[in-house]
Amino acid sequence: MADVFWSLPPVTRTIAALAVTVSAAGYAGLLNLYHVVFIPQLIFTTKVIPQLWRPFTAFFITKPKFGILLDPFWLYQYGSGLERESARFSQPGDFFVYTMFVGSVIVGLSGMLLNQPVFLQALSLAYAYTYAQDNPTRQVNFFIVNFDAKYLPFAMLFLTFVMESPEAAMAQATGLIAAHLYDFLTRIWPTFGGGSNYIRTPEGVKRWFAPRGGEAQPRGFGTAFQPRAPDTASARTTGRSTFTGPGRRLGD
Repeated sequence: MADVFWSLPPVTRTIAALAVTVSAAGYAGLLNLYHVVFIPQLIFTTKVIPQLWRPFTAFFITKPKFGILLDPFWLYQYGSGLERESARFSQPGDFFVYTMFVGSVIVGLSGMLLNQPVFLQALSLAYAYTYAQDNPTRQVNFFIVNFDAKYLPFAMLFLTFVMESPEAAMAQATGLIAAHLYDFLTRIWPTFGGGSNYIRTPEGVKRWFAPRGGEAQPRGFGTAFQPRAPDTASARTTGRSTFTGPGRRLGD
């Protein structure tokens, strides 16, 4: 079971696992969720020690009851599809940078502007929106209804509007805005507006997420292998080059 877990896409598996763990502990009474929801007054303050973990932990809280399973399921289903298959996240760490960007926009819009305490639904919608952009005609199953993926974000918003409230749908819609902003800055503006893409994955993040030498990296179009470093030890110890040839000097 542990091997299966560690073989899953790292970003989405971590968020989904933390969402289940934190939410289950909270609703079971083992953890006071007040200490992990987003409260700006406890973050941007000099009166007490700023509780800087709140913008992150607010992404790990689901709705109660069946939401403990359903919310992480939506997030993992579409997040892992992007992390594994999307061509726009082809380099190690690209999906992590995307998640950090849309998460920051969600915190600003949903947390600061709308004063919402949790953000998991908004992040799930951001993943679903980007997934729908990459796979507009792919058939998806939403409960018992099948339709093209391009309609998926709006179906999710409509369900939240009907089952919860207009305010909850508005907070969730910040995920759609964040994902569209990412698409505009990284694809639309550079491609059609002649601008530059400033959202790039730092080299340190690439090294952090890069698979080890010879380790398989599953992709939607096959399996990629990270090449091993060349073995230069024998060349240094024997004094001979690893390339073969007659060894003539230039001009001979």
